[in-house]
Amino acid sequence: MQQKGFTLIEIMISLFIGGLILGGVMFTYISMKVTTKDTMAIGELQESGRLAINIMQRDIEQVGFWGTFYDDAFVADNTSSLPNSGSDCFEGLNNGSFPDLTSSSNFRAIYAKTASAATELNCVKSATKGSDILQVKFLQGHQIFAETGNNETQSDENYFIAEQEQAQFYRGIVNPDTLNLNATIWPYSHHVYYISEQTYKLNNKNLTVPVLMRKRLAGENIVTETIMEGVENMRFVFGLDTSSDGRVDTYRSINNMTASDWENRKGVLTVQVFLLIRTLQPDAGVKINNQQYVLGEDDDKRELSFKDNFRRTVFTTTIRLNNIGSNLWRI
Repeated sequence: MQQKGFTLIEIMISLFIGGLILGGVMFTYISMKVTTKDTMAIGELQESGRLAINIMQRDIEQVGFWGTFYDDAFVADNTSSLPNSGSDCFEGLNNGSFPDLTSSSNFRAIYAKTASAATELNCVKSATKGSDILQVKFLQGHQIFAETGNNETQSDENYFIAEQEQAQFYRGIVNPDTLNLNATIWPYSHHVYYISEQTYKLNNKNLTVPVLMRKRLAGENIVTETIMEGVENMRFVFGLDTSSDGRVDTYRSINNMTASDWENRKGVLTVQVFLLIRTLQPDAGVKINNQQYVLGEDDDKRELSFKDNFRRTVFTTTIRLNNIGSNLWRI
């Protein structure tokens, strides 16, 4: 019985068709891999930017709220303060964790500057030059109680005891017998946000990443916390009420803010936040030779250029200080 095989032409046609099918499969696989990698990078940027803004927003929104204390300033006649430690975060007059009642200037509840060196505000030792630093002091927004049998105060926490015309900064367990009937108690916070860098070991290689950091008052000490990796640069612009009508009249960058602007308890109504977010690892598929990013649209806008393989994006939001000018707020 005679057997027949494939001819050379048939084999070549089969190989050609098989090559087309294999090429299509490989193209689909590579495309899906690239798409998945891009999606993960975009997701990383979105998550880092969103969480960083949310964390800072919670603090900024509380600036200007002093419980049931309604005076315009903290002075010796209406306030009992605490001493500031040598490791405290401060710059300028009356800008420590607690009011200086001997100072002629008002206590600054919000303050910002652009880092010009690694060491800033006395407490920051590793700031990224050219990025902004934000300092905020605020009440956490939920009243606590110091009643006999239900005392929520703790031994090493800072509190603000408020009455209409009297204020007290206090540390430790509050004795309910010392409180007036209309006194209220609030947890007190002092936070400083800045950008730094951290180095990790990944697959036996050192990986240096930009990080949003925070200095936080804890008892009488300042502690350091890592907030969010991937935040590479940060800028703030402030919306001011310069005519005392309860609405924003002008926007000012840090360069244009004066000492009186920082000391005016009713002056800053909004804070514009600009964050440059970067992926933690480079992407060889990113071939942009001159990446340009702009933080802000004002005359002092910050323009940043990069020549590397990192993906980046800019996040921006405007945060309203809920407790300043709120009674007359107009859009």
